[in-house]
Parts: sequence; C-alpha cells; structure tokens
Amino acid sequence: MPENARLSGSLAQIELGFVEREATPRLLMKLSIQLHLAGLSLSNTVSILDIFGVERARSTVHNWVHKADLQPTAGQQPDQVAVDETMIRLNNEQYWLYAAVDPETNELLYTKLEPTRTNVLAHAFVRELREKHTVDDAVFLIDGATPLQTACRRHGLEFRYEKHGDRNSVERVFREVKRRTSSFANCFSHASAETADEWLRSFAFAWNQLI
Repeated sequence: MPENARLSGSLAQIELGFVEREATPRLLMKLSIQLHLAGLSLSNTVSILDIFGVERARSTVHNWVHKADLQPTAGQQPDQVAVDETMIRLNNEQYWLYAAVDPETNELLYTKLEPTRTNVLAHAFVRELREKHTVDDAVFLIDGATPLQTACRRHGLEFRYEKHGDRNSVERVFREVKRRTSSFANCFSHASAETADEWLRSFAFAWNQLI
C-alpha cells in the first residue's frame, strides 16, 4: 500500500471527539498527533505547525495525543500471539510493560503497564487480551516468562517456548519502545504511570498504522 494511502487511513481513524473549542484545523491536529506518535519530537511537531502558520505549545500537542485516547483495533483473530514483558523506568521507578504482538503482521494487539510482574498481573493481562481479541485458538509464543506461562495454563491456552523465530516481532516492538521513550535509557521523564500507559496505547495504534 502506498505510504500516502496508509497515512490518510490512519489520520481518518483519529477521532477528535474531545475537541470543543479549538482554533487549529482538525486535519492539522490529526497530522500533529500522527507525526509525534510516528517518532517526531514535540518540538519538531510544533515546527511543522509553524509552517502552516499555526503557533502551538508543545504541551498542547501532548494533550491532543492523550485526549485522542488511541489504541489498537479490537477483534483481531491471529494464529499466533507473541507475548512478553520488559522493564520500563518512570522517574527512576521500575515498571513492567506487557505486550502482545501478532507475529504474522507485526501488529501490536495489546499493551499494559504494571508496577511489578506477578502471576496475578500476567493473568489479568491475558484475560484482557482475550476480551479484546479472538485468541483462544492461537498458539502463544513465550520466551521463558514464567508468569505468562502460568497465565496461559490457567486460561487453557496453547503455548510454546520460543526465543527467536516468530518471537522476533515482539522484540522489535520493545526495541522501538525503548528507543522512543528515551535516547539514553528506557525511561519516561516526569511522566505518571497513567500518562505513560496512555502513551503506550497511542504508540501501539500508530505502530499498527505505519508498519
């Protein structure tokens, strides 16, 4: 699919129902949201708006991204699901990002940020994944994460240990998340856990549109 067609499609999926009074043209708001989620810094995104004669603060674009409440489309039916967890730092505190990826398409199916890693939280993550997508007949690919293996057993889901192969998709996503959250360490600066969780869902939406 041509890049401009994918961009137009992703812009169309960004809902701006939160907007009541906003002087910025809606197309430019959607473009700003998409550009930032695709990798452009807030400063550079604001510079793009300047080209169109629109002056906005970085905090304004930041608020647009979070108020849009973007997340991956529900109702997918993958044959395999690569699941994993990785550590994210928020203001020097340790959190865990759980993620599920369709290895055939590299699309993010679901993400969730938690303050720790336990069997209970892994169970909740898998339960919520099952609520959002049809995955009961899928094979789950897990890289030695004991809580996720336990969760799959508890839900009666088929899984297998796989360190590379089709699991490379989720590793690729994690690498990009860590690159985006900080250029020096996988840490969000001055962000609350709720804000970071919202950003990660928005990132998943943008990732699915652009891969």
